[in-house]
Amino acid sequence: MAEPSLRHLGRLALPGAAIGAFAGPAALVLALVAGQPADWALATGVALGLPLALLGGGFGLLMAAGVISPGVFAPTALYWLAGFPLARLAHEALVGLLLVGRPVLPPDPAGFLAYQAIVSLGFAIGFSWLYERIAPGWLRRIRHGNPRAERLYQFYLRHAEAQWKARESRRQARAAARAASGKGAS
Repeated sequence: MAEPSLRHLGRLALPGAAIGAFAGPAALVLALVAGQPADWALATGVALGLPLALLGGGFGLLMAAGVISPGVFAPTALYWLAGFPLARLAHEALVGLLLVGRPVLPPDPAGFLAYQAIVSLGFAIGFSWLYERIAPGWLRRIRHGNPRAERLYQFYLRHAEAQWKARESRRQARAAARAASGKGAS
């Protein structure tokens, strides 16, 4: 297969990058609601959104390359188990850089990273849920001329068809059971 163009790679990375970037404004709003000063809230929004956008885009590229399988949570959880704590460490350093002119690390980096690894599972669940809902529609739009997008889109399409067939089969079985129980009562 030919090497994908930078444009194709960027388009494959976009859903994950957008989800990761969305965490920045969410953190900004939460910081303001918590009563943090506006400059700190803005710094935290930028400093958290940037590394999570980069990691989210990387996730999309790994998904497109077939390294991470769609619909399988364990690889996603492992990706964010490593990525989320690093993003939070970058966030802490960047906030310090933006506010006081030098990177600031937490007093206990090992404890900080361990706690962030625990929190990463929640982020992985939310990221995965959003990605599995946003990516298929985006892939449908960009799949023409982009073999990796086409392959990934076809996977999602086959999965949706299998889900639909299973639901229809259960529906028909319930209807048949209701019909059979109605005949037995006569």
